[in-house]
Amino acid sequence: MGREQEIKKTVGEHYAQLARQAAEQGAASCCSPQPSCCAPAEAEVVNPISGRIYAPEELKELPLEAVLASAGCGNPVALAELHPGEVVLDLGSGGGIDVLLSARRVGPTGKAYGLDMADEMLELARQNQQKAGIENVEFLKGEMEDVPLPDNSVDVIISNCVVNLSPDKDRVLREAYRVLKPGGRVAISDIVYRGGMPEALRRNLEMWAGCLAGALEEEEYVGKLTAAGFQDIRVEVTRVWKRGDLEGTEIAEAVDSLGPEARQALPSFVSAFMRARKPNLSRSGCCG
Repeated sequence: MGREQEIKKTVGEHYAQLARQAAEQGAASCCSPQPSCCAPAEAEVVNPISGRIYAPEELKELPLEAVLASAGCGNPVALAELHPGEVVLDLGSGGGIDVLLSARRVGPTGKAYGLDMADEMLELARQNQQKAGIENVEFLKGEMEDVPLPDNSVDVIISNCVVNLSPDKDRVLREAYRVLKPGGRVAISDIVYRGGMPEALRRNLEMWAGCLAGALEEEEYVGKLTAAGFQDIRVEVTRVWKRGDLEGTEIAEAVDSLGPEARQALPSFVSAFMRARKPNLSRSGCCG
């Protein structure tokens, strides 16, 4: 098995397990199975990465399982500036929380797609859709590197701490560009790294599934978006992590096991929001 397939297998197994835990009313978090901060307020343990990223009014009408399966590091729906009638695609939709929120924002004249490679997540998401009673939603099985939608079919692509899980981000962004309509936009929440990534951390499969090993530096992210053809690229850091924020979590424990260099690198991870736009093909002079 090649390195890329090893990463995908590890990631797939990790999130399949997360889906099973959420379906069983277990607790889920972005990078370790702990009680989720975005679960109801009575949750006693708050996960530092995926915690408090959704407003209570956003969650109050969603199934608990969708909230428990949330594995994000931001709220792309709130920042994507969705409009009624738009078609939205969520890459790595998990339990469906961002898809269901998007469907409400685009209304009955719009549509929200969710894409995920884990059967367990897709089953959970479809159950959550039924419980929420939201009809303008469709969950698709597939990988971000090969999106099962036609060219120029989507107005907005969102993703929540998932692009960093792919070992081939260039292909992911090229696919995003392909399925977007001219003038369409991406709104990606992700983990970004500031500084050189220690090789011990980069090679660790557990840290790939844990949202860290696949993180790009900000300049790399911008470069890959540019290479894919996107314009109007903006990066907004939404949370700067401190070592103390992660103390006692499974993330910190796993990084500690990799040695002092990896341990010192932990505060260099930040949550960020990437915006970009596919150029509108209508240019002055091209159409008479």
